[in-house]
Amino acid sequence: MLNIEYPKLEKKSFNGLELTINEPKTKINLRGKKKDFFTKAGKILSLILPTEANTSSSNEKFNALWLSPDEWLIYFDDDKNGIFLDLYNEISKLNYGAVTDISNQWVCFNLKGDKIYDLLSAGSPFNFNEFKSKKNKTTQTLLNHINVTINQKQNNEIDLFVRRSFSEHLCSWMNDSARFI
Repeated sequence: MLNIEYPKLEKKSFNGLELTINEPKTKINLRGKKKDFFTKAGKILSLILPTEANTSSSNEKFNALWLSPDEWLIYFDDDKNGIFLDLYNEISKLNYGAVTDISNQWVCFNLKGDKIYDLLSAGSPFNFNEFKSKKNKTTQTLLNHINVTINQKQNNEIDLFVRRSFSEHLCSWMNDSARFI
């Protein structure tokens, strides 16, 4: 079995900001357009996939982020119940869409506090003014020249996804930048 290593980040608290690594998480990329795709995915996940740009939906177990008109990122804590296999068997095998496990390709950081948007604005060209006032918003942007996907879970709490190969660099940048906010 492959040993997965995550960036070395203990729970860090700064003035009005808390950074933690939120792993391990199961992350699944879903792609599809057909009506049967939406029906099968919705039934297995017990949630409706968001169809509006830059939005997300969630329930007690799953979070679904809109990435493009036919692509979603689904993430959750564990896959003890075989959700990936259920999605694969009901969607991919029947040619309704594509299901890909991307858990080892992305790292999830959780940021909390009233200073998170100050930190993000320090390294991103994205304007967070409207974003921060609404729940269940997502965006794909750059942070310190690194592609990231951001999901606002609640006011002043986000999950930030970054490719594994850039995760340590971004983690170092967030730690360094947070000290000056």
